[in-house]
Amino acid sequence: MEWREREVGRSKCLPVTGGIGHETWLNVKPVAAVTGKIVQTSNWCLIAREFGEPLRMGKQKIANRAGALIDDAKKWKSIDWEYSRRQVRRLQMRIAKAVKEGRYNRVKVLQYLLTRSLYAKLLAVKRVTTNKGKSTPGVDGILWKGSERKWREALNLKRRGYRPKPLRRIYIPKKNGKKRPLSIPTMHDRAMQALYKLALAPVAETTADRNSYGFREGRSCADAVAAAFNALNKPNSATWVLEADITGCYDNIAKEWMLENILMDKQVLLKWLETGYVENGITYPSHKGVPQGGIISPMLANMTLDGLESLIKKAVPRRSRVNFVRYADDFIVTGKSKRILEDSIKPVIEQFLSLRGLELSREKTFITYIKDGFKFLGQSFRKDGGILHITPSEEGVLALKRKLGDLIRKHVGSPMPVMIKKLNETLRGWANYHRHVVSSKAFSEVDRYVYDRLWDMLRRRHNSKSTGWLKENYWSAAGKENVFAVRDKTKKGVEKIYKVLRVCSIGIRRYIKIKADANPYLPEYALYYWRRRHDKESRLLGAMSSREYLALKAAHC
Repeated sequence: MEWREREVGRSKCLPVTGGIGHETWLNVKPVAAVTGKIVQTSNWCLIAREFGEPLRMGKQKIANRAGALIDDAKKWKSIDWEYSRRQVRRLQMRIAKAVKEGRYNRVKVLQYLLTRSLYAKLLAVKRVTTNKGKSTPGVDGILWKGSERKWREALNLKRRGYRPKPLRRIYIPKKNGKKRPLSIPTMHDRAMQALYKLALAPVAETTADRNSYGFREGRSCADAVAAAFNALNKPNSATWVLEADITGCYDNIAKEWMLENILMDKQVLLKWLETGYVENGITYPSHKGVPQGGIISPMLANMTLDGLESLIKKAVPRRSRVNFVRYADDFIVTGKSKRILEDSIKPVIEQFLSLRGLELSREKTFITYIKDGFKFLGQSFRKDGGILHITPSEEGVLALKRKLGDLIRKHVGSPMPVMIKKLNETLRGWANYHRHVVSSKAFSEVDRYVYDRLWDMLRRRHNSKSTGWLKENYWSAAGKENVFAVRDKTKKGVEKIYKVLRVCSIGIRRYIKIKADANPYLPEYALYYWRRRHDKESRLLGAMSSREYLALKAAHC
């Protein structure tokens, strides 16, 4: 008989047979509690029988084997995901508490329990089978589809005998025309990474820098931009900015440093770091770095750079007005003078990175005066007349125009609803990203560009029609001028109006930055994160007086 843990964080030993071929479901109740009769149960069979009833083990084994796939599918579909998340989160909060208290042996024990919890395994499989990469296989070409397959794979996530397969190497284009290597693990390796990430996340959040915003729960680029605004918008704020760029951050992290400092299972981590990759049928070894494309890779890179903020602030007095803002491997450091950044801050950063096998890029690392402006996370920062202006970068606006133009040309012969849906996806995503800064001029420019391109397309498509006919058929369906719209019927035969989104209609709302010390795995911040997650208005600044605005901003710094 095999004994397995059924509850997260505490042991509730229930017998599980190996002969039938499937595990007992999570919520097993005693037979006496269900039937009201006192029955005898066999250690070798899950079927309860009354006294005197003969055993029918052979038929039961055959019946369960014949119906195993159906039973597994039902189990997966009947999972209470909210309950599973609560159980995993409960153990994650215990891990965060142990890290905060410095009880690292306790952390290892709790991580051991979490990585062997069935709830965590189910959540790991659910993540890799519902995200954007669910249709992208690894070197084995296998995808997990179907409820019964997902259930079986969740039960197969085990540390004993685990050997990750090499990564499938592909290349994606970068903005500068070069290509970025992307290494894709197999579905099983992705699920194992997702499982161990659940155990590592509380450690990463508790030890993270206060002003680190990339790939962290509840934080985004908008928080990083708001933090940079808080550091630069005051009349007496720092006037010099160090724009730092790390050369090949993911590809050059020292393997030895991660094995010594990352608080997780060392054997599993070593296997991931040494798995290698396959390109054009040839397997190459991995000597350093973490693969870009793994689920756990951004967290490992974040933990590698954690500690830099406190080291920088200790290097200079507080009056130097040094502030640090980081999103993943992109970060800026503000200073009172250029000399402070060059002589005191930059050497500290270089020494910190050298211990981790990293270095600053000489070509992309600059020290800029705030009136000359700099770019960070797709935004342009410039101070003019004592007022800080944050606007969408010109390069970003031009890239969006090129993408929109390509979409219109690509769908010139497609049905109008198809083209409108593609345009709206691009416009809405770009506008929501930039709606928290001074972007009204850029929004108007983009709207005008879309209007001109659509007009040119229609003139070529209907070269014999008049201007009035074009406006009547394409700019009057929505009942508003300058709104491109068409009428079409859905599959159910219902008439629907499809209209192109005008980004100016989205509006500009200032963003309220998350508290720097907030930790989603500490109970004192549970209500704070719940409000930010479920109440959209708690993250956006409404109309208010200047005095109310300054008071609210001071409360969230």
